[in-house]
Amino acid sequence: MRSEAPPLLPIFRSRHQAELLAWLLLHPDQEFGLTELAQRLDVPLTTLQREAQRLIEADLLQARTQGRNRLVRANPANRATAPVRQLLEPSLGPLAVIGEELALPRVECVVIFGSWADRYQGQPGPPPNDIDVLVIGDPLRAEVYDAADRAQTRLGLPINPILRTSEQWATNNDPLVEQVRHSPNVAVFEANGEQT
Repeated sequence: MRSEAPPLLPIFRSRHQAELLAWLLLHPDQEFGLTELAQRLDVPLTTLQREAQRLIEADLLQARTQGRNRLVRANPANRATAPVRQLLEPSLGPLAVIGEELALPRVECVVIFGSWADRYQGQPGPPPNDIDVLVIGDPLRAEVYDAADRAQTRLGLPINPILRTSEQWATNNDPLVEQVRHSPNVAVFEANGEQT
């Protein structure tokens, strides 16, 4: 399966490669199995294996085998790792960072919308200057704003969280909910505890 270059940062060979690299560089102290990464990034396993192998050969990733599993991680010894991470953080980093930081108690779903989601989905336009996030559930407002501040620090972009209850999300009488539903959006966390 061939994927196109990621619209937010088209310098990479494919969206799959960029998302794999972003995930691993934003989690530099962790290693992940290829099967887990394929599921997490919603990429066919064979595609992910090829992209990982290219990045291993380029020395941006390290790999080891544990039983039948192949585990990969970012290679901190490569001088290019830090600059590549700096490129990826504001462009594809929100996929990982927003979901992690806003995975709070009583949050059912976190959805990125607005200009970042537009660019991620391939709509032309200037690079996003901020990230609009819809937080669905009944979390404590202060916790949401603290989490948004942490995400903003990590990404270097302002994060604009907007809260809606599950009931508001389920109805059709909220103009913002309707706007989010009918425009590009990216769910980055769901209540089952997994990032999407």
